[in-house]
Amino acid sequence: MTDDARVETVPDDLAGERLDRALARMFPQYSRTRLKDWLVEGFVTVNGGAMRPKDLVSGGEIVRLQPQASLRVTSQPEPLELDVVYEDSHLMVVNKPPGLVVHPGAGNLRGTLMNGLLHRVPGLTDLPRAGIVHRLDKDTSGLLLIGKTLTAHTALVRQMSEREISRHYVAVCTGVLTGGGTIDAPIARHPVDRLRMSVQDGGKPAVTHYRVLKRFAAHTYISVRLESGRTHQIRVHFAWRRHPLVGDPVYGGRLAVPAGAGAQLTQVLRSFRRQALHASELRFTHPGSEESVTFEAAVPADLAALLQALEQDCAT
Repeated sequence: MTDDARVETVPDDLAGERLDRALARMFPQYSRTRLKDWLVEGFVTVNGGAMRPKDLVSGGEIVRLQPQASLRVTSQPEPLELDVVYEDSHLMVVNKPPGLVVHPGAGNLRGTLMNGLLHRVPGLTDLPRAGIVHRLDKDTSGLLLIGKTLTAHTALVRQMSEREISRHYVAVCTGVLTGGGTIDAPIARHPVDRLRMSVQDGGKPAVTHYRVLKRFAAHTYISVRLESGRTHQIRVHFAWRRHPLVGDPVYGGRLAVPAGAGAQLTQVLRSFRRQALHASELRFTHPGSEESVTFEAAVPADLAALLQALEQDCAT
């Protein structure tokens, strides 16, 4: 599947510019790398012929661009029940439950969110990663954004890379935080355990902003906003600060039931076997209307039960 060809005239103010740079100015909804690839592959013509990325334009040339999908999806469609928060011809917002894998991989070839999306919207087969713009860990619940056309997906990925999509999470961490703040610590693959990430001086920049929503006897309910989007970023940052998320099987360490906790809270903590993390809000510019839109999702039942148990334990 491809979108219709786009035909534009090179503006006079771009005269003397390299073609690849002119294309980036003329078609800002696509990345420069993607435009250059399409040019080299013959999907961009200038006055009906081929030009090289470094060739200079004079202004007035007719450019014909035929957008192409990349990273074609080979996963199989499956009829899965999806909690669709919003959907139109451009995009979809899905509220992912905990335990659902986003992308197929080793040991998870079936029953993933991608399989379900392909069944609901067959055309996603031809989009990169079936239109999925970003990902959540298997046991993190909450909102995911999917582009349904190549143009929409490209625009949303561009917004994500330029940090124009606001992603808010809620989480429960161990320990009592005195106030909100920012964690600015680079993250890289753990030098020994390749399945984990860790804070390292040579890692990629990672910034996490947080504020306190509610303090409990030995835990804190927090709101978190990501400025960057590294793998496991929230989980790694709070574990590094010695406030790991409740239930985190990778970064949380051994379960520590606080002294004086009642029987109900103790039971809930012992049975909470995933990181207490939920993607609660997405805010971005709609690629069709170009208006700012916001979507929210309430916490799932298990996280709501944890919060209730923490509240009740404080009241006793």
